[in-house]
Amino acid sequence: MSDPLDGDRLTGTLSALGVRPGDVLLVHASLRAVGPVSGGPEAVLAALRRAVGRDGTVVVPSFTPENSDTSPHYRARVRGLDAEAREAVRASMAPFDPATTPAPSVGALAETVRTAAGAERSGHPQTSFAAIGPAAGKLLAGHRPDCHLGEDSPLARLYEADARALLLGTGYDTCTAFHLGEYRRPGPPLRTYRCVVTLRGVRQWWAYEDVALDDGDFASLGAAFEEAAGPGDVRTGLLGSAPCRLLRLRAAVDFATGWLTEHR
Repeated sequence: MSDPLDGDRLTGTLSALGVRPGDVLLVHASLRAVGPVSGGPEAVLAALRRAVGRDGTVVVPSFTPENSDTSPHYRARVRGLDAEAREAVRASMAPFDPATTPAPSVGALAETVRTAAGAERSGHPQTSFAAIGPAAGKLLAGHRPDCHLGEDSPLARLYEADARALLLGTGYDTCTAFHLGEYRRPGPPLRTYRCVVTLRGVRQWWAYEDVALDDGDFASLGAAFEEAAGPGDVRTGLLGSAPCRLLRLRAAVDFATGWLTEHR
């Protein structure tokens, strides 16, 4: 087994990949794919922050499908249960609180960012983002609760900021930026979502309509994007044992909008 990566090697590798001081960086990470790191997830976050510098901002998804009964997470959890057992699961779901609700399904690095001193989090009860750095407040403000990943979400603010997306040991199937392309294609289909929230101090279920999100073809979309990418749109490398991609988020979203319009 190779020696654990240390912070200096992590930062050097990120810089060699093309992460620059001042970057706004949306990170999707599988630390299991990276392999052992001295200092664990906190060391990875520290390396990311060193790579983007004091003027840069690190952003992660802090999604919470655990508080919804319309999510794939819920369907997997109640599969095979009878009606009474399903209702017990629904009754046990805690309402979303941006200050305290964990986001276990998006990985250890995202939780490390969410809980870091000085981090901020957007207010969407299912698809919030967390960020740390000087642009965090501006990027996360105004996340409308009935807009998961569209124009009134941090994804659109990341697009405006010419952010980059880092896939750290993950594939294009996790590339959240592609979802903004779903909103921008003509006439995207809609569906109803439900989740548990607190309104006026009372726990209750809330239903809302939004674009029907579907990442089932994102791996194919990503492969097509990488094949057509312009200079600097995709940079690849290895961090530990993990393959990594650094994407220009605007280029990824613009390509996704056209590709999804043509292929769906």
